[in-house]
Amino acid sequence: MTSSRTAAAPAPRAPQIRIGTRLRAARQSQKLTIEAVAEATGLTKGFISRLERDAASPSVASLVAVCDAIGLRVGALFDPPDTAVVRAGDGRPISFGADGADERLLTPGTQQQLEVIHTALDGGGHGGIELYTLDCETEFVYVVDGHLDVVLQDETVTLGPGDAMTFPGRTPHTWRNHSARKACEVVWVLSPAP
Repeated sequence: MTSSRTAAAPAPRAPQIRIGTRLRAARQSQKLTIEAVAEATGLTKGFISRLERDAASPSVASLVAVCDAIGLRVGALFDPPDTAVVRAGDGRPISFGADGADERLLTPGTQQQLEVIHTALDGGGHGGIELYTLDCETEFVYVVDGHLDVVLQDETVTLGPGDAMTFPGRTPHTWRNHSARKACEVVWVLSPAP
């Protein structure tokens, strides 16, 4: 007599939560070494290192101690990442006073570390006749298509497709489409967000 039993499928495993990269990023942002965290918590350097590689399972007490030492809320380890998706053409329209430009903010208004702006310039479009400064540390521009003139006090730099330029945000400058007829497309990154 043969049996027609079927094996039960194994129960699905709960997804493993990985906290190591968040712990490492928080420690590094505080400019702390593994040694400093080990000393502050009474845990070993080896344990902290394994914890940051998700190779150790901490007790609640050791996890709380590590989070306290690196200035991280324990709950932040389990928060979903803050993400924001902006589809093509859906950026929030903004205006810094440019002429002949469609400027769209690609980062959420709550983002304070950086601001990304997509600018589509008509032929002859420009950022204004007068030089201006922005209240940010660093300004970066990348030319997607066309040619952009970045006008500084003592020089004008012409950028073509694929060219990029970085300069201090407090540098007096303006910009213009190099062509009076052809459109130009650029992406600006300002850090921190002004």
